[in-house]
Amino acid sequence: MTANTPETSHPTLDTWAVVVPTVGRPSLRLLLDSLVATLPLGSGSEPSPLPEVVVVDDRPVPASPQPAEVPPPLDLGQAGARLHTEVVRTGGRGPAAARNAGWRSTRATWVVFLDDDVEAPRHWAAGLASDLAAAGPGVGGVQGNLDVPLPESRRPTDAERNTAALEGAAWATADMAYRRRALEDVGGFDERFPRAYREDADLALRVRDAGWRLVRGVRRTTHPPRPSDGAASLRAQVGARDDALMRALHGRRWRERAATGSGRLPWHVATVGAAALAVTAAAAGRRRTAAVGAGVWAGLTADFLARRLVPGPRPGDRGFGTEVWRMAWTSVAIPFAAVSNRAAGSLARRGGVEPWPPPISAVLLDRDGTLVHDVPYNGDPTRVEPLEDVLDQLDVLRARGVRLGVVSNQSGVARGVLTRAQVQAVNDHVEKLLGPFDTWQVCVHAPQDGCWCRKPAPGLVHAAATALGVEPWRCAVVGDIGSDVAAGIAAGAETVLVPTAVTRRDEVDDAPVVAPDLAAAVRYLEPRLSTSGTSRRTSAGQEGAR
Repeated sequence: MTANTPETSHPTLDTWAVVVPTVGRPSLRLLLDSLVATLPLGSGSEPSPLPEVVVVDDRPVPASPQPAEVPPPLDLGQAGARLHTEVVRTGGRGPAAARNAGWRSTRATWVVFLDDDVEAPRHWAAGLASDLAAAGPGVGGVQGNLDVPLPESRRPTDAERNTAALEGAAWATADMAYRRRALEDVGGFDERFPRAYREDADLALRVRDAGWRLVRGVRRTTHPPRPSDGAASLRAQVGARDDALMRALHGRRWRERAATGSGRLPWHVATVGAAALAVTAAAAGRRRTAAVGAGVWAGLTADFLARRLVPGPRPGDRGFGTEVWRMAWTSVAIPFAAVSNRAAGSLARRGGVEPWPPPISAVLLDRDGTLVHDVPYNGDPTRVEPLEDVLDQLDVLRARGVRLGVVSNQSGVARGVLTRAQVQAVNDHVEKLLGPFDTWQVCVHAPQDGCWCRKPAPGLVHAAATALGVEPWRCAVVGDIGSDVAAGIAAGAETVLVPTAVTRRDEVDDAPVVAPDLAAAVRYLEPRLSTSGTSRRTSAGQEGAR
């Protein structure tokens, strides 16, 4: 078995790749244009080597999509083509999952995470090269410096000041370069963080806990304030759920360790408590107590409003009235949203959480070339022949309580070469020879159909995980060609390539982990295998599957 690493692929050269998660915002094109301008490619010569640029398309996809429901390809413009950009589609699972899919799709020594709403100034690439050259062997990450241009004609709005706070934020992935080996050491981003809120702080803490140093570099990146609607600050309070997860993972002093500031939750709790006291006392006829509660609520709310209004626009400034109204009603609503979301997050984690990455409780295997000899477009059960030692290895997994599934492309149906009944007959015979599988997921579309299920898209892996009642990150995908690996990476699963005579050399080179046979793949997965097919909570606080 071989774990492909940058050291084996590029033994003498530190390479870097750019990973950009996006949901298709127009600012993505501006970022790509700025990257073209900052690289030597922009002045007519190609850098050596040309950096990989991976754009992770994280636009949501319907739960059971038909081909017509899959979002069309991203329009990356001329810059996307000039940068040789690769697009990986993850289906709306959040920026942590998108970044994982991005860095696992590269083989570079360093991975530079950029948000899709930043811009690279002209000397950004030179600054990055300087940062990476100065990074000693113990440095696991180098942060860029963010510049947030604020309006000169007026004071910034609340939303603009929130963006400007990124200038002093520690380890923000708006521009953060991580050494690949550091990411591998900690299993990448924790995909239980579904929002762009605390996933970067969590990763930084785990990387430092693993013995790596994080430093700030010299490169500078521009982060223009994003347009926002009136309810943006209220919607942002859902991030309090992630604060609960941070506390469960890193303890009571996580804010101090992550340098995130103290937060305002205690004041929000006091505000909600005062309002609750006023309402319950009034209902009980205790007018004096109700008045005290209402007075405290009003005072705390007014203080919160003032803290948000005073640094902002002044009377006469354009948009002043809109900003006052926005601050007024959200200052009333935010404490209740923050407290309710924090309570929901704490309740969800009341049994504790397990470290990332969690155990693997399901192994999903390709059929042809992995379980049985590959017979192109086979519709004849009598031609099914299991590969050597496959049954023994499946029994090893079954004995461990690991759930088993098959994820298989069968485009012969769409091509008119096979019928669904023939595919089912072959699958039934595979089960007769190799024992039962807990789920079968088959794509019958042709490549040109643009479906979400056909590998390398992650749809089959997602469907199998759903059928088994586990999260995709608790799955491992084992296959014999690059599309199997790509589907697993896009879905968030562990992946192992077991090549055969038909596997291309580039597919072997690009695979994160390569095993000579299924037995070696099982040995590689063994340390992470769960002791039962379902997730468990323990006194140490393991998180159950949803």
